[in-house]
Amino acid sequence: MRFDILTIFPGLIEGYLSDSILKREILKKTVKVVAHDIRAYSKDKHEKVDGRVYGGGAGMLMTPQPLYDAIKAVKRKNKGAKVVYMSPAGKVLTHALAMKLSKRKGLILLCGRYEGIDERIKKLCIDEEISIGEYVLSGGELPALVVVEAVTRLLPGALGDERSAHEDSFSEAFEGKKEYPQYTRPAEFMGLKVPKVLQEGHHKKIDEWRKKKLR
Repeated sequence: MRFDILTIFPGLIEGYLSDSILKREILKKTVKVVAHDIRAYSKDKHEKVDGRVYGGGAGMLMTPQPLYDAIKAVKRKNKGAKVVYMSPAGKVLTHALAMKLSKRKGLILLCGRYEGIDERIKKLCIDEEISIGEYVLSGGELPALVVVEAVTRLLPGALGDERSAHEDSFSEAFEGKKEYPQYTRPAEFMGLKVPKVLQEGHHKKIDEWRKKKLR
């Protein structure tokens, strides 16, 4: 799967890709993640990408020309990709939405800055707006990375145990609740013991216990 991330701070993206699951899957070529500098597409001699808001108001807005040209250029490399704008006003990312996105061959993730992007880009280029929560960040880079990781770990072979992607936090298999208590060795630590049911190896009983303990 190919991810193209459009940002004015590509260094923020590249640093996160140098470790953990994402680095491993990039080396395995399960995924390809490319960060594009939006400023490189600006026709302004100073590579400016922001402008004053029509009608007044605080802050600056990302101008349409660099965004439009960047998206158009990247779509030629990631054909058929869904164009997603990372926006606090978008649909909140859930496990179910990540599953849906993982079925696609590619995603183009647009990271806004300042007060956001010109509305015309939403109408011309954006297929979907996605948020990672009801709060505001300085830009869309962190949300874009959240999408990349959430989707990547759902791809076949990305995790050591195929069940991990479907039995972890927020999975539909556990009704969207957060998590059940988990333990590892030793069986007793500081006087606290691992529940007996988890040590007996009866998978049906273990599943029943875990569902009861979801919190």
